[in-house]
Amino acid sequence: MRKRVAAGDTFDVIVAPPAAVKEFAKTGKVDGGGVDIGRVGSGVAVRPGAPVPAITTGDDIKKAVLEAESVVFNRASTGIYFENLLKKMGVWEQVEPKTTRYATGAEVMKPALQGKGREVAFGPITEILLEKDHGLVFVGPLPAEVQNYTSYIAVPMSAGTQKDAAQALVKFLGGSVGKPLFVAAGIE
Repeated sequence: MRKRVAAGDTFDVIVAPPAAVKEFAKTGKVDGGGVDIGRVGSGVAVRPGAPVPAITTGDDIKKAVLEAESVVFNRASTGIYFENLLKKMGVWEQVEPKTTRYATGAEVMKPALQGKGREVAFGPITEILLEKDHGLVFVGPLPAEVQNYTSYIAVPMSAGTQKDAAQALVKFLGGSVGKPLFVAAGIE
């Protein structure tokens, strides 16, 4: 998104993490304000029929990745956090050879669904929930002691062409109708 905005792409509304919104505001790309949409935690998923690992504690996560035949996660912010967590836990060197990384959380879920063994996927809970109807098993969120959240803000773009509609959409997204829709999609 940062690349697209820097290249001059214009949208009416941007939904982005606070740091990106702050960066866009400094360059005059977004109007001030915006509304807090919520935050997305990281979760664990396995293919249908695969053993479901315990994930109640950080030690459980460590055990799950060590016992997995394959560990799948993204190269985006969630994956960067997860790689650093594995390094902090002291298991990265053991896990790295059986790790497959994809550009986005959405791309992680397809191989997780098509696995044949003890694959364990890690990614944004919202991406995992999108694949539940296809059979992906949402094991649960990372435990609180190692959880990582990405927050999102909706804000109109300064150069947007539909100013009134953009303001109305932002208000809707942060309002009493929009918020429950985000919660149902896995956004706290």
